[in-house]
Amino acid sequence: MNYAAQINDFGLPMVAASAIYKGGKRIADVPVDQAGCQSIPGQFVWIGLHEPTEELLAVVQEQFDLHPLAIEDAHRAHQRPKIEVYGDSIFLVLRTAQLKEKKIIYGETHVFAGPGYVVSVRHGPSSSYQNVRARCERESKMLAHGEDYVLYAIMDFVADNFFPIVDEIAEEVAEIEQHISDSTFTNDHINRIYQLRRELVTFRRSVSPMMEVCNRLERYSLPMIDSEIKPYFRDVHDHVILVNEHVDGLREALDAAFEAAMMLSSANQNEVTKKLAAWAAMLGVPTAIAGIYGMNFDNIPELKWQYGYFGVIALILGICGYLFYRFRKSGWL
Repeated sequence: MNYAAQINDFGLPMVAASAIYKGGKRIADVPVDQAGCQSIPGQFVWIGLHEPTEELLAVVQEQFDLHPLAIEDAHRAHQRPKIEVYGDSIFLVLRTAQLKEKKIIYGETHVFAGPGYVVSVRHGPSSSYQNVRARCERESKMLAHGEDYVLYAIMDFVADNFFPIVDEIAEEVAEIEQHISDSTFTNDHINRIYQLRRELVTFRRSVSPMMEVCNRLERYSLPMIDSEIKPYFRDVHDHVILVNEHVDGLREALDAAFEAAMMLSSANQNEVTKKLAAWAAMLGVPTAIAGIYGMNFDNIPELKWQYGYFGVIALILGICGYLFYRFRKSGWL
């Protein structure tokens, strides 16, 4: 069967590439159902799959004798980043992330690596590994190391794609902070702060486990991992740590921005309350005087006075003017 022609739910080929490499050079393409026959010392097969069917995974499993539990994980996806060792092979789960329309979307990459083969399985929205393959083919001296270098290249690509997400969120956080300092923030900014905090919590859960994966590849004796490649995994480890630190810093910045927004909002409410209280006090003066003179009594002082009305108006204006002066001086108006 021509598996390379099969299309997944994304309208893309399920087999992105399937090629044989020897001495750091791509020597031939090979059908997936014949890839296991190409296991010759000094060369390996690199297969890239995207949303493969269970049938296609069964073919790959048969070709390279992959562990059933790893195949089950690769088919179901929705796994936590991890590394598993099955005999002389490694099974790796990575979470990928992209920022689209100010929302982080996640995918998964599962990598099988063993003597003579590397199989990557992509799930969900994620960047194609064609650039990774092209870069490895350009660096033939490094690719000559074999399967462990391909594993490093995939992990490095996944980790590097985290940085644009962090940078774009950092720019948005800086913009929100500017609105807060200029007192031009709105409820939309407060809602966005809450959304970003939630996004960063989820993002950190995807990034943090990669530190343990890199640590195991760097420090422990695992199949397929040569000592010469371990420093490269340390580099990926450093990248993941840096992303993790950036995420923590952004979360702290958002927490501070949220607290500042709440404090400024409370201060604005206090200012409004003070102004309303000041105007209410001034309006209370004419209300009280008018209420007194509006009572139905005959013997009210100055009730029969010819200039009583003007006197009361002058009294009201005088008291209100004095109150206005005092409130203005104290900063209430």
